[in-house]
Amino acid sequence: MAEHYSSFRPRGTMWLLQRVTAVILIVLLAFHFFMLHFVTHAADITFAGTEARMSSVTYYLTMVLFLVTATFHGVNGVYAALLNQGLDGRAKTVVQAVLVVASVGLIVQGIRVANAMAGISL
Repeated sequence: MAEHYSSFRPRGTMWLLQRVTAVILIVLLAFHFFMLHFVTHAADITFAGTEARMSSVTYYLTMVLFLVTATFHGVNGVYAALLNQGLDGRAKTVVQAVLVVASVGLIVQGIRVANAMAGISL
């Protein structure tokens, strides 16, 4: 039988965060599908409708939480997969730095778009 290997320490912080973000994403994805496929049908989605939804503080915060949670979950999963493939040393440090910078950039740009859609100007 093959030996089980994971870059996550069982019951470690990153292991726990990966599972917690998965649960949060399931809930947020269900909310997203409900809102954009059952309440508002895909053919009826407009820019003005998106602005109206984003003007609600609850909806805005939910979408920002969705952005941050999905970014963390995805990037953490990619990083863990790379570690499982044997990434180490200087390459590990470079990949980690690139993923952190890309994550921050994605979150900052996503929040800028959310702010624009909600009519928030800073």
